[in-house]
Amino acid sequence: MNTHPFSRRDLLTTMSSGIGWLAFSALAQARSGLASKMPHFPARAKRVIFLTMRGGPSHVDLFDYKPELAKRDGKTASLGRDSEGAKLFGAVHPFGQYGQSGQWMTTLHPKLAKHADDLCIINSMNTDLPNHAQAFVQMHTGSFQFVRPSVGAWTLYGLGTENDNLPGFITLNPPADNGGAQNYGSAFLPAICQGTRIGGSQLPDLYAALLKKDVAPGPPMKNIENKNVPRDLQRAQIDLIRSLNERKMERDGFHPEIEGAIESFELAFRMQSEVPDVLDLRGEPEHILKLYGIGQGKDQFARQCLLARRLAEAGVRFIEIASGVQWDHHNRLREQLATNCAATDQPIAALLTDLKARGMLKDTLVVWAGEFGRTPYAQAGDGRDHNHKGYSIWMAGGGVKGGLRYGATDEIGYKAALNPMHIHDWHATMLHLLGLDHTKLTYNHGGRNFRLTNVSGEVATGILT
Repeated sequence: MNTHPFSRRDLLTTMSSGIGWLAFSALAQARSGLASKMPHFPARAKRVIFLTMRGGPSHVDLFDYKPELAKRDGKTASLGRDSEGAKLFGAVHPFGQYGQSGQWMTTLHPKLAKHADDLCIINSMNTDLPNHAQAFVQMHTGSFQFVRPSVGAWTLYGLGTENDNLPGFITLNPPADNGGAQNYGSAFLPAICQGTRIGGSQLPDLYAALLKKDVAPGPPMKNIENKNVPRDLQRAQIDLIRSLNERKMERDGFHPEIEGAIESFELAFRMQSEVPDVLDLRGEPEHILKLYGIGQGKDQFARQCLLARRLAEAGVRFIEIASGVQWDHHNRLREQLATNCAATDQPIAALLTDLKARGMLKDTLVVWAGEFGRTPYAQAGDGRDHNHKGYSIWMAGGGVKGGLRYGATDEIGYKAALNPMHIHDWHATMLHLLGLDHTKLTYNHGGRNFRLTNVSGEVATGILT
């Protein structure tokens, strides 16, 4: 698969041959647009649902069982310059073993625990910095220093979409801080590869309004319909704008921003026919709404999880969900961790159940991750500080081994010790599951080839089915 879009040289060669701009535009769209593309090799996963747990969930309280930490609870630790005299802090809630695999998990996840044999829990994640903004951006783009395309944009660039009437990459309720749009942006990749945001920081109030029976129970997407102009006149308007934009591109020679605008207008026009139905949950049977916990006080995150299934079913390639709750527990860890788990446990378990029942889990990669973990020592008496040296994420479906614990931190959960997995390794593995070779998925920008994993990254073959 040639994953490079048309270059300026391609443009000049094509134009000089007499083919003309319109024909060139069609050729360019076939190579760099959202048309479905062949992967480098047979893929295990067709799509990704990324559950983002913003704030740094405490791995030693959720998925990384450390009996030695419990044994040394309250004792002084010496783990480096920043932790001299710190007191170790055991898990604030009990752990249990679940499934035939005996996965260790917190008892705060009783419904997710029923999927223990579907989960590949990676306990050896590590990233470069313990600061929220930088780590969150690196989790999404591979870099905390520079503006780079997001993993969703790279996925769409490499594979295209399965539904021409929907964006190939959708992010539900993304946070406005910690990098904001950079986390779902396309940077120097074609603009059509960027994520389409649905919802935002205003959603809590909107979701409360959506509980009313006379309001469609899906997050609104602004300006998707124009009730004042008939569809045929909209088509004429877009054709006029397109012709003006194409004349400008023919005059300028090469203008990727204009090309992106043309593609965006066309996609927005097509979206009118399908997006409203996909976002409308009223057609879902009562037992599905009950499964996700909708109407039971978990509506915001539950609706997003159900929408993720609907979007995946409709052919969206990459779907990201923000948890809506903060996992940044510097104090009141016992109380706040229980609250967050209660808000997310049932919807996430329902998503896995629903995907499995529809035969979709086998080719849908579900990822649960935060930007880093927490320290094994206490902060403010009943909280934990940031820890980027070792933490946990999990993946399910899409070609990963279920019921597997991969890698490990040291005996108290401070640092990745066995099979450490850096962000670049994780990204390389995700792309591999999608049938993409991370070393070949490149884009020439500023005179050099860029890729999601920079110049490193190794596929964790031990987690593959």
